[in-house]
Amino acid sequence: MNDYWKNKKVLVTGGAGFIGSHVVDLLLQKKAEVSVITKTGNIEKISHHKKRIRIYKADLTDYIQAKRASRNQDIILNLASKVAGIQYNIVHPAIMFEDNVRIAQNMIKAAYENGTDRFLIVSSACIYPRNTSIPTPESEGFIGDPEPSNLGYGWAKRTAELLGRFYNSEFGMKVAIARPYNAYGPRDNFNPEISHVIPGIIKRVFDGENPLVVWGSGKQTRSFLYSRDFARGLLLTAEKYPVADPVNIGSDEEIPIGDLVKLILKLTGSKIKIKFDTSKPDGQPRRSCDTKKATAKIGFTAETPLKEGLKETIEWYRQHLSS
Repeated sequence: MNDYWKNKKVLVTGGAGFIGSHVVDLLLQKKAEVSVITKTGNIEKISHHKKRIRIYKADLTDYIQAKRASRNQDIILNLASKVAGIQYNIVHPAIMFEDNVRIAQNMIKAAYENGTDRFLIVSSACIYPRNTSIPTPESEGFIGDPEPSNLGYGWAKRTAELLGRFYNSEFGMKVAIARPYNAYGPRDNFNPEISHVIPGIIKRVFDGENPLVVWGSGKQTRSFLYSRDFARGLLLTAEKYPVADPVNIGSDEEIPIGDLVKLILKLTGSKIKIKFDTSKPDGQPRRSCDTKKATAKIGFTAETPLKEGLKETIEWYRQHLSS
């Protein structure tokens, strides 16, 4: 058993959130000493671990709070970010850019000044431009503008990557950069106004929306990454490749949104109709990553097929949130 993480002091910013909670699960399995920063103080997603971790409440857009909360850590995994669905991203590019850049800048500076051994930047597939090669290699991450429906968020994540490169180049700081693709799984945000596509659809199906209105043509494709695979990919990137060079973390399985919706309806046993609203944007036409670098550099491949992951996510929703 690899014991790299054993007894390491690891800070997970955003550790009370969706993916952060799965990262905390995995770190505790590996016997790390885990601390979590949360902005809101809501620890519902990690309440099952509250006796085994340290929890700090801090607003990471404030540098003083960021530096204070990140002292005495061996590794910082910076998952904290402001995230939202396509509608919010389109309407609020300035807010998405400003808040995410502040968090990234404050955290990497705090990590450096506090003498942290290594730092993980969690970037995003949203940095890629609209028309990329499919599957998309890491080398296309800074071509043109990011996808317009994620413009502010995409540029913020590009900026975070640049900060990692600069701190590595100027100060020799060990920085890892992960570019994960669309995540889903248990404990996700199921509020359709700000959630991503899978949790939003699941909630609306359980709410009985009929017809189920889906933005765009349904022909746009996505590659989805199950939450446990996502967490494992982040830890492997931080452990094995802290060289300020981005690595895609994703699945090779690509699916049109229309087929995804039909699959969710099938798995939930729902008979409702689907209506594609073509007056709304599709977003990026295709999104699927080249995973060769992840396999070569950190030994990562996604293990959870989409159908299996959807079954687990739907069952979790049925048990925890369905009224």
